[in-house]
Amino acid sequence: MTERVTRAHPAEAVIVDAHQHVWDLSARPQPWLELPGHEQLLRNYSEADLRPLAAAAGVSATVVVQTVTDPAETPELLAIAAASELIAGVVGWTDLESAGVADALAALDEHSSGAFLRAIRHPVLIEEDPDWLRRPAVLAGLAAVSEAGLCYDLVVPSDLLPVAADTAAACPGLTFVLDHLGNPVVDQRPDELWIAHIRRLAALPNTVCKLSGILGEPPPPGADSPVGLGHLVPYYETVLAAFGPYRLMFGSDWPVCTLSASYGQVVEAAKTLTAGLSPSERAAVLRGTARRVYRLG
Repeated sequence: MTERVTRAHPAEAVIVDAHQHVWDLSARPQPWLELPGHEQLLRNYSEADLRPLAAAAGVSATVVVQTVTDPAETPELLAIAAASELIAGVVGWTDLESAGVADALAALDEHSSGAFLRAIRHPVLIEEDPDWLRRPAVLAGLAAVSEAGLCYDLVVPSDLLPVAADTAAACPGLTFVLDHLGNPVVDQRPDELWIAHIRRLAALPNTVCKLSGILGEPPPPGADSPVGLGHLVPYYETVLAAFGPYRLMFGSDWPVCTLSASYGQVVEAAKTLTAGLSPSERAAVLRGTARRVYRLG
């Protein structure tokens, strides 16, 4: 296996953003951007666009995450990471159901920038089969991901969190990183089923969670306060209690977050929510967990 690249970051660096995207619409379509409500995202977003925003927000490193199920995207993300002083790791994609998944992962590892590959993700959100994660071919693919020394990012609708837990239990040697708190619907209070599902998943020692995807959500209609982060506190407290700070990591979900908030606002939300933690716990959420889990140095 290619030796993994690690980059030193100055001691005063505050934040690692464990979840951001880039895309070039001239290189390939992004069908999910054509969904209602995503119209303002229908343009190119590059590492160069994020760089000044990250610098202004005190973000020292990021992890760029795949957006489409196209095998050509991951090598491009690896090349972008290699040329960047900001991107420290890549969450890529490969066909987990393919009989050649191990060979595909080996090819990515042998890529000239393959040392930046940290995890694989498949957007289960696009699958019509609710048991997709339980398919024998998928489980075999996840075993290959584990054998390659990578993590697996889980992006699922909240009602499939029990399936995600079953899958993580079936693959105890693989670290599962839950994106966006499992995509709960942000309401005046968390759904009790979502809370129960989060606790079940967090009970597995090979799972961690990204504090991402909800940080820019505005208060729901009828909220006690029409401003501030009070509506997010119960969701944050749920995942914090379930996973603990050393299994929780910040991610911006830029540029998707810009549908409701600026990059700076999302970073500030994470800093505000974690302000009550001890210094070591807060450092874990804002940088340490991402560095450890994704081996970012």
